[in-house]
Amino acid sequence: MAQKIPERLSWAVEQLKIAGDERLLEIGCGRGVAVSLICPLLTSGTITAIDRSAIAIDAALLRNEDHVVAGKVSFRHTALEDMTGPARSFDKIFAINVNLFWLDAARGLDAVTKLLAPDGTLFLFSEPLSLAGRKQAEAKLLANLEANRFQVLEVIEADASRSSLFGVVARPIGNSA
Repeated sequence: MAQKIPERLSWAVEQLKIAGDERLLEIGCGRGVAVSLICPLLTSGTITAIDRSAIAIDAALLRNEDHVVAGKVSFRHTALEDMTGPARSFDKIFAINVNLFWLDAARGLDAVTKLLAPDGTLFLFSEPLSLAGRKQAEAKLLANLEANRFQVLEVIEADASRSSLFGVVARPIGNSA
């Protein structure tokens, strides 16, 4: 029996509007469910997925073994701020329910700025426990982005009658080609 995909993950992946040739980074990939939704959409693009939990990375590798073999995804056991690799190499960076951008925004957003390609985009998604919580979380996130020199391009809200899901699309100010 197929596992039910959580709405927050399928909704977030839909909001990314994958073209197929992007270089993506998922922060806090957990067991790799979002990656399993993205990989079939990639043509020449790739996704790197990171998580601080070795157990989560092991589960993600197992879930996405075929995509790893096909070269569409690589998983790394690392925190965002410890990630190494080529600077400015990701077209889209996203995180779903990762509290770093609320709790230690400067550290997280500094790392994103270094990794995001010119004209690249950051997508942050959250599912607070209530609609009232959504407004609080959204306000805090928007303030953190502004304080760290990010331009908010769009705030996306899921159907409020069903969900508290929301997303913010942003770009570092001055991060253009």
